This record gives sequence, structure tokens and C-alpha cells, in this order.
Amino acid sequence: MKNVLRYSVLSLVGTFALLVSALQANAIDIKEVKSDNGVTALMVEDYTLPIIAISFSFEGGSTQDKPGKEGTVRLMTALMDEGAGELDNVEFQSRLEELGIEFGFSSSRDSFSAGGRMLREDLDAGLELIRLALLSPRFDADPMERMRDRIRTGLIRSETSAGAQAGKALRETLFANHPYENSSSGTLESIDSVNRDDIVAMHKKLVARDTLKVGIVGAISEEGVRKVLDTLFSDIPAKSGIASVPEIEPNLGQNVAIDMPVPNASISLVYKGIKRDDPDFFAAHLMNHVLGGGTFSSRLFKEVREKRGLAYGVSSGLVTLENTAYFSAGTSTRADNRDEAIQVIQTEIKKAAEEGITQAELDKAKRYVAGAYAINNLDTSSKIANVLVSLQTQELGIDYIEKREEYIEAVTLDDVNRMAKKLLSVEPTVVIVGPATQ
Repeated sequence: MKNVLRYSVLSLVGTFALLVSALQANAIDIKEVKSDNGVTALMVEDYTLPIIAISFSFEGGSTQDKPGKEGTVRLMTALMDEGAGELDNVEFQSRLEELGIEFGFSSSRDSFSAGGRMLREDLDAGLELIRLALLSPRFDADPMERMRDRIRTGLIRSETSAGAQAGKALRETLFANHPYENSSSGTLESIDSVNRDDIVAMHKKLVARDTLKVGIVGAISEEGVRKVLDTLFSDIPAKSGIASVPEIEPNLGQNVAIDMPVPNASISLVYKGIKRDDPDFFAAHLMNHVLGGGTFSSRLFKEVREKRGLAYGVSSGLVTLENTAYFSAGTSTRADNRDEAIQVIQTEIKKAAEEGITQAELDKAKRYVAGAYAINNLDTSSKIANVLVSLQTQELGIDYIEKREEYIEAVTLDDVNRMAKKLLSVEPTVVIVGPATQ
């Protein structure tokens, strides 16, 4: 019964708006805490529910995979909660389930991270499990083959997915001969070549305090956070062994068409981008919202979906990675609508570049972008913990949430239209995957 209650309380986090009054004011009280071992965390103390959420990340994702060993970081993170210390995978997962703790690891191209939540009464037991998973993962043979098979299944499935193949073609076109060219999952050949020694070496290289970022939210004091930091991170190495990754500009002006026998064609168009730390980021962000990021209210949606019925959906977005950035727009449509859809998208993007957007469009975008942030990012303890990590990795500052609306309001129409012209007045790379047209 106690275990059922644990899960019931944890499940409330998904539907219960934590820090309601703070969210309405967009004023979360974030504190910086440093432990005796020198690890810094951002925290939000809140006793609305007896739950503690922990999130942390390390630099170095799939860009650290060695040539021919692509998929190593992905496999490593899949295994870190599949047995640790004296506990094999069954015992470890059973212990998590017994305590009702939600926790897991994941990876991206630039980092790998972990996150979870637990009841306050289970904090000590939960920390011990997380500590074991972080410091002493077993990387046993049986779980390794099971996770490898899972990755292989995903890779095989991607071979018949137009969207996945479009993503592959984009990476290879935009980032040839750069680590961003590779899939985080690797290839069937590379994932089969990864062995336990490769994973152990990668774990040793990435887990270190110098690239660690931590966020903690919930029913815990500053002293409690210091205890968490000392318990989890005192024994990890001070310095990582990650290799530097060079900056790269996306290769634009290319046209790639891949014939594939699928019902719809997947279309992607890529233009210049902007890094997250650029002072003009919000101008570009608001431009994107008007053009295609606003979904149902966007120009692209109205022209492609509402007026012409060429596709069910169409969107655009700013992609910001550690060492590159780009703006992309795309859709999926019937093969016989493909050329018209591309023409409409390019026409609207060219119009935004040459004529800009209107003041009314900007005002509407500002209202949405300012208000949606809290709803999308600050409504659960786990999401807030993730935001606290992002504030550190992106160097946004501890007062970012408080000042975010000021940054948005400071953007002028000239700023937005200047960025539209700068980013969109180029020949894009266009990738089409789907049935060839006659």
C-alpha cells in the first residue's frame, strides 16, 4: 500500500501546478548553493508536495563517440541504471520500483544527463541508488545486449521512415566530416562494434565535476541540497577528458532528393541560424514564432494548411547546438503536392526576409512567447529542475526567468525584421525524402 501511495503522490506532479502563485508572477525564488566539495547547484525550495526533483548534466554527448564506435554514449546512458554496485539490473530496478522512484539517464549530441523525482522520506535511499548508478554502473553483458538490440531495432525501423532518413540526409549535408554528421544511435555496424571497454572508457572520460550542472527543486532546504551534492558528487573525478569539438557553419545552398517508396514526402529547408547567447536571439525567436513556430497562428500554417490544404501540419524552428545553429522549416505532404508545398514555404520565407513582419504580428507573438514559457517549462518540479540546469549550461543567469519578459518586451520591430533579413536572405539547403515525382 505504501508503494502505491508513493506512485500516487508522484503522479500528482504531472497534473498539479507547483508554485502556482510564483508562476503567475513569473517569480520563482532561485538560490545558488555550493557544497563543501565545490559543486554548485541552483535550487528552488518548495513544500507544496513532499517531493524532491533532481536533474544534472555533464558536457560531452555523441560528439565524443570515436569514429567507428558511434552510439557509445547512447548505449552507455541506456545501461547506467541497469545495475550498479552490488545490485544487478533486476535488483536495481526492483529497488527503484519498491521506493517508487522515477529516475533515468539520457544523452544528446552535446551532453548526457540524468533526472528523477522521489518522496522526501525516500531521499537517502534514492540518493544511494543514484550515486551507485553514477559512480559504479556495472555494464553487465546481458543488459548490454538487450539495450544494444533496442538501439538496433530503432536503427532498422528508421530505414523505412522518411522523417528519419530526412534527418540523416540533413546531418550529412549540413555537417559533413564533423561529429554532428553522425547519428547519436550510431549505425548497425558501429553499435555492434561497441564493447564494454569502450563504454567504461567513455564513462571515465565524461563523468567529472568540471562540466557538471545541477538543479534541485522541492521539499528540501539549502543544507539538504548541500548534502545531496556531497553524497552524489564527492567521489567523481575533478576533471573530464572530453575532446574539444570545432565550431561549424551549416552547409547551405544544397539540394538533396532521396527516392523512397513511402506515402508522403518529407521536406526540410535549412537557413542560417543564431546561437543562444547572441543578443539578438529573442528577435530571431519572435520572428520564428510569426513565421512557423506559432503552429496554428503562423504564416506557414495559414498558407500551407488553411489556404491550400497541402499538408496536415507545417512548422519552423531555431536549432541551437553547442557548436552550430540553424533555422529550419518543414512539412510532410503527398508526393504530388511536394513541389507546390516547397514553393509556398520558400515564398513565405522570402517575403519575411524582404518585407519583414508587422507590428500587430510582433505584439501577438510577444504575448504568446512571454506567457507560454511558464506553462510549458515551470509547471512541475521535474521541469523546473531541468530549467535550472539549462540556465547554467546556456549561461543565462540566475535571474533569467525573472527578466525574460523584459528581454522580450525590449525587442523592436526593426530588430525582428533585421534578423529575418540576416538569417533568411540565403539560398537554403533543401532535403526531400519520398516517392519521386514524374
